[in-house]
Amino acid sequence: MSKEAFLNKPKHTPEFRKRRAINWLVLGFTYSAMNMGRYNLSFANKSLSSDYGWDKTQIGAIITAALSIYGFSAIFNGPIADRIGGRRAMLIGASGTVIFNFLFGLGAYLGFLGTGTFLLGYFATVWSLNSYFQSYSALALIKVNSGWFHISERGVFSAIFGSMIQSGRALIFFIGGIVVTVLPWQWVFFIPSMIVAVMALMTYRYVQNGPENCGMPELDVQDASSGDTEKVTLRYVARKVFTNPVTITIAIAEFCTGFVRHGFEQWFPRYMIEAQHLTLESPVFQKGAMAVVVAGIAGAFFAGTISDYVFKGRRPPVAFLGYVVQVICLGVIWKAPSLEWVIGAFIVNSFSISVVHSMLSGTASMDFGGKKAAATAAGMFDGMQYVGGAFVGIGMGWLLDKFGWGVWGPSMIGFAAVGGLLMLILWNARPKVKGTGGH
Repeated sequence: MSKEAFLNKPKHTPEFRKRRAINWLVLGFTYSAMNMGRYNLSFANKSLSSDYGWDKTQIGAIITAALSIYGFSAIFNGPIADRIGGRRAMLIGASGTVIFNFLFGLGAYLGFLGTGTFLLGYFATVWSLNSYFQSYSALALIKVNSGWFHISERGVFSAIFGSMIQSGRALIFFIGGIVVTVLPWQWVFFIPSMIVAVMALMTYRYVQNGPENCGMPELDVQDASSGDTEKVTLRYVARKVFTNPVTITIAIAEFCTGFVRHGFEQWFPRYMIEAQHLTLESPVFQKGAMAVVVAGIAGAFFAGTISDYVFKGRRPPVAFLGYVVQVICLGVIWKAPSLEWVIGAFIVNSFSISVVHSMLSGTASMDFGGKKAAATAAGMFDGMQYVGGAFVGIGMGWLLDKFGWGVWGPSMIGFAAVGGLLMLILWNARPKVKGTGGH
């Protein structure tokens, strides 16, 4: 697609803008609520160890099982979401999140069955099933919005996408430490379950797959599906995504992203407790956690703005910058010169992770998968990210048990560096549009 074509932004009617705003707000807050039911485990990490006598490797087994299921499910559920539509996929995902967050919390009352292998297996199984249904969330969000946002608007959409991720994290970061301090740890699972249930009902009532489902003309989004009249089949979406060198390279980079992102997110509350001797309800932790979330939102908006207006729709250069900053921040965490430096590195690292994730999973998936195969591309990218993240469960838990927190930061640096090198390779990549000379 040419730079000139990219700059030809469509002019939307007030009716279209209003209906689109309702659509993505409801869908986005549903996704945000589901994130509460995904990131809450990190706040129960220490409590589970204390209650059941499990070491970090055993807690890591729950994390690895869940992230592995999420990763492979996202890859396989992407084509399904492309076939059934994003609205239905989100409703399926939200329903499962409600059920399995509730069942995870219910595990607190099953101690009479023993605290050994059986109960560990129960928690790992339930959290893995939660992850299966969670895998529909990003696919559904991206699938729906690929029909509502022109390619020239998608960098800005990536900011919205990133903000919705961070708002869910903000809610659980804000209440998670307080909940596990003033209430039994299971309430950090019961509360998100109730919130997701409400948002699922809102999604059923207000969300539609595209403007054509609301009585408005279909939007020509000018992505990799534009000009393509071929019917959407599993064979079509597989060929569109799984044989494209650009999407394959992005998927490998997202594997690296996953190791860094989940290595950071799954373990940082426990790092602050054990390595920095902070409590989760302390003002320093609370302010630092909120700053991490705000930085994530800022990273998404920064990435979306410069990808649309500075790089004219190219996503890899922005992701490259994010990876470089990750390497620097992880180096600071490794050396940990003081608590202030560590907190500062956490905040900037959250900014850079959001830059990469919003560009690749949130935006490049729509650009290179196209409206017809957006969920498949998102599933491939997001799935590979979670496959990478699966290694930070048992693997990271074992490293921490054996060598301590000094290995935490350096274990992630190489992955960020490889991701940056892959983005250099794709520096000028844009989606091809049928009938144009795009490259």
